[in-house]
Amino acid sequence: MVSTKVNERIFLSSPHMSEEGYEMKYVQEAFDTNWIAPLGENVNGFERELAERVGSKAAAALSSGTAAIHLALKAAGVEEGDIVFCPTLTFSATANPIIYQHAMPVFIDSDYETWNMSPKALEEAFDKYPEVKAVIVVHLYGLSANMDKIIEICRRHDVVVIEDAAESLGSYYKGQQTGTFGEYGIFSFNGNKIITTSGGGMLVSNNEEKIRKARFWATQSRDQARHYQHSELGFNYRMSNVVAGIGRGQLKVLDQRVAKKNYIYEFYKNELGDLEGIEFMPTNEWDSPNYWLSSIVLTGEVRPLDLFNALEAENIESRPVWKPMHMQPYFEKFDYIGTNVSEKLFENGVCLPSDTKMTDMDIERVVKVIKRLWSKQ
Repeated sequence: MVSTKVNERIFLSSPHMSEEGYEMKYVQEAFDTNWIAPLGENVNGFERELAERVGSKAAAALSSGTAAIHLALKAAGVEEGDIVFCPTLTFSATANPIIYQHAMPVFIDSDYETWNMSPKALEEAFDKYPEVKAVIVVHLYGLSANMDKIIEICRRHDVVVIEDAAESLGSYYKGQQTGTFGEYGIFSFNGNKIITTSGGGMLVSNNEEKIRKARFWATQSRDQARHYQHSELGFNYRMSNVVAGIGRGQLKVLDQRVAKKNYIYEFYKNELGDLEGIEFMPTNEWDSPNYWLSSIVLTGEVRPLDLFNALEAENIESRPVWKPMHMQPYFEKFDYIGTNVSEKLFENGVCLPSDTKMTDMDIERVVKVIKRLWSKQ
C-alpha cells in the first residue's frame, strides 16, 4: 500500500498502476517489437480480454470513451436530425457525440432510486418523441441504472440502447456486467477511471459485424486497396499498442480496484452514516456497484460549498456531482423531460475522495474534516 505523508494531497480518483508491474511487461513488449502504432498484439489482446471479462462477443479498442459513443451512434444509424434520448445527469462526453452526428439530444431526468435515468421520465419522453432513434443509458458513479425497466421500454418502442458504462467497469446488474445489456456498450480508461490507460476507451457488442465496421471507421475508413482509398468518412480513433499494453496490465488488477473502492465507500458510510443531513448514494438489491466515486447528498445546515472549502483547506480534493446537461449553457436549448431530480442532486451532491491509493490514515483525514463541520453546528 502506498504510504501518504501528513497533509500530502489526497486526490479524488487518480491513476493507480499495479504494484506488480503488469503494465510494464506489455509496454516493454510493444517497445521490444517496435509496435508503437494503433495496431499490434496488445490492441488485439486488450480487445479480446476485455470482451471476455465483460461477457461480450467483440470489442474495438479506441482512443477514448467519447469516440466509442460516437461510433456506437453511427453504428446505430443515428444521422442528422435524429432524436437521441440521453440522461441529463452525466458528463458532457455522453452528450457531445450526439452533436457530432448532427442529431438532437433530448435530456431525461434521474430518479432517487438509482440516480440514473428515470424509467417514468423515459416513458414520458417516448410519448412526446415516438420517433426517437436511440437511447443512451449511463451507469453513474458505478451505480447501475434500472436496466430491466429501461430495456423493456426501449424494446417496446424498438429503439437501440447504447450503454455508457464509462464509470461502471466492474459493476453488475443482477449478476451481469453493465455495458452488456444494450446493443452497444462503452467503457472509458481515462486517468480517473477505475482502471486507466491514461486515455482510451472500448466499444463492445454482440454484433461482431458492427464491431468490425467500427474498427474500419476508426482507422480513417481505409478501403482494402493497394493505394489509399476512402469510400466513407473515417476517424482517427484507434487505440495505440502502447496504451493497450497498459490496459492489459490494468485488467489484471480490476478486482483489486473494485474491492478497494467498496472498502472506501463502506469506511465512509460507517463513519459518517449517522450524521444528520448526510444521505449516501443509493444501493439496490439488484445492484453490485464498483463505487467508482463515493458520493453523498447533504440535506441539512452544512452545504456542499462548506464541505468543498473545508476539504480543500486540508489539501483534499472533492467535487460536486455532475451538473445536468439541460443546465449547461451549450445544451440548455434542447428539450428536457423530468421533475428536476437531477437538479436537486447537483445542488446537494458531493463526490468524496475515492482514490484507490488512499490509506486508512488518508480516509480518516477526510472523515475528520467532515465531522469537524458537524461539531460546529
